Amino acid sequence: MAQGMVKSEKRIVESYDISNSSETLHLAQDLAKFIRENRLAMQIQGKDYVNVEGWQYAGARLGILPVIEDVKRIQTNDDEMKYQAHVKLVNLKTDTIVGSGFAICSNRESGKRYYQEFAIASMAQTRAIGKAYRNILAWIIRAAGYEPTPAEEMDFLMKDDNSSSGNGSRSAAVADREPARTKVAAKKKDAVEDTASGAPAPAAASNEAPAAEEKQAAPMASVKQKTELLLLLNNKHITQDEKAKMIESINTLDSERILKAIQKVKKVIDERDNENAQAA
Repeated sequence: MAQGMVKSEKRIVESYDISNSSETLHLAQDLAKFIRENRLAMQIQGKDYVNVEGWQYAGARLGILPVIEDVKRIQTNDDEMKYQAHVKLVNLKTDTIVGSGFAICSNRESGKRYYQEFAIASMAQTRAIGKAYRNILAWIIRAAGYEPTPAEEMDFLMKDDNSSSGNGSRSAAVADREPARTKVAAKKKDAVEDTASGAPAPAAASNEAPAAEEKQAAPMASVKQKTELLLLLNNKHITQDEKAKMIESINTLDSERILKAIQKVKKVIDERDNENAQAA
């Protein structure tokens, strides 16, 4: 019997094709696992934002890599060090540009006063990479269960807000210490307000009410459910406004509400498809 002839039948996917629904699901699941295991997300005000390394991983699995097009210092009237970076995304399979992003970084930002010049230029590049990927892959990050803004960009915005308000750090600290029960109740309230009825849930009358509601709450939507909904939203019969509104709230949906959303979108697609057929 010849040795070395036994081969595994398991198919190893080197890269994904987002036009294929099954591969899109696998990518979202793979991405969620990779980000979680490698701790590539940070929590800001109760929401999870992916670091640029997570965005790069998602892009790499699709054969899309960043190319630094330009990094230049922006001249100011004082000693401020301010850099702007321009990044383009290249699809290695087709050798075409599929996206781009611009970003800046300055030593006037909170926490960067003593940064050396190369570090300022480097952070501008990092932010530009995240921004470029966000422009084309925000929906897949949503499907994986994370917010569609790179953590480095949020970190910049949060620090900027903190330095201008003077009490942002304290507010963030208080939010981090907020009881888990209150956070869950707030998340449920936000989710209910996005339902078709548009009517917010009544406030709890006692401290025991939220705890009881939590036990009866449906589990949050799975990666598979969110991927199915996102694929439906890419249908030609769904407008950009409808798609944007649904994507914005997709991470607040529980398993029951996302099933209703999927059914509703399917119904809209079928109705509009029939209208177009009749008109033709």
